[in-house]
Amino acid sequence: MVYGAIDLHMRHSRIRIIEAEGHVLRDQRVPTNAERFLAAFAGYGSMRLVVESGTESEWVAQTLEGAGHEVIVVDPNFAPMYGELRRKVKTDTRDVAALAEANRRGWYRAAYRASPAQRARRQTLRARRQLVRMRSGTIALVRALVRQTGARVGAGSSERFAQRLEQLPLSPALRETIAPLTRTLTLLTREIATLDTHLAQEAKSDPVVQRLQTVPGVGPVVALTFRAFVDRIERFGSAAQVSAAIGLVPREDSSAERRHQGHITKAGPGEVRSLLIQAAWVCWRTSRQGPFRAWADQVAARRGKRIAVVALARRLSRVLYAMWRDETDFLGSRVAA
Repeated sequence: MVYGAIDLHMRHSRIRIIEAEGHVLRDQRVPTNAERFLAAFAGYGSMRLVVESGTESEWVAQTLEGAGHEVIVVDPNFAPMYGELRRKVKTDTRDVAALAEANRRGWYRAAYRASPAQRARRQTLRARRQLVRMRSGTIALVRALVRQTGARVGAGSSERFAQRLEQLPLSPALRETIAPLTRTLTLLTREIATLDTHLAQEAKSDPVVQRLQTVPGVGPVVALTFRAFVDRIERFGSAAQVSAAIGLVPREDSSAERRHQGHITKAGPGEVRSLLIQAAWVCWRTSRQGPFRAWADQVAARRGKRIAVVALARRLSRVLYAMWRDETDFLGSRVAA
């Protein structure tokens, strides 16, 4: 059998093809485009290829799979895949050699490839997050410019920031300065609202997302983001695995009788973790008599509010997973217990 590997980069990538005995058949640098990849691996028959998980790995995998190759997108954080090569000298040539050898020997860990539907949903959610960041940054800048004149914009929702700004007695010069920013805010708010309408429609058409929204503090964006991250419920064996994949479990350094736990690992996608923490704040603040409140208050009394919120976010991730797995709506009595 023939084995291939790609050390993938944005403009040029390194490819390597080896035989079952390890002899090198091809090792070269090629432009990162579909045509050159297909040409580089042509003429050797169907082979197993590995490529590191990254921004461009999915289209590369689909392109080569269309040519009849078996493509495995691998986890770049799996240290045994590189052996000793990465520890001493790191070059593209050494990396692709390590990938090819790992492919030949089976020393790799496959990364999860999301389904096309959830991959498209992740892109939409990512676009929304970028628009929200742009709006938040613009609002922060306008607030700073207004404060330099001794005035302040009142607190409130981002959607009504421009209206609150209009009510301030600002000088004509300052209004002219911030006019492009206010127009940008109006456009961003309109685009975010359009995306929110689209996402709300998607949420209504997805039974899993509808079920997840029965949890206090979990709205369409949080539910859709969690749904897009998990994708297939069977890929996780337990709720604890989901929390670990999102990075909401504490670091641990334990041995024998000694046990030390630190801050959360922050592994996995930061946007899922961030949204669950936001949902935890909302759940705690708005549900004074809710099922999570008493539990979170107890944790806060021992460890403080910030740790309690992170712990609540971790519990939310496990509740959402269990509801999806068991196909049940939210049961507050079970959480309170």
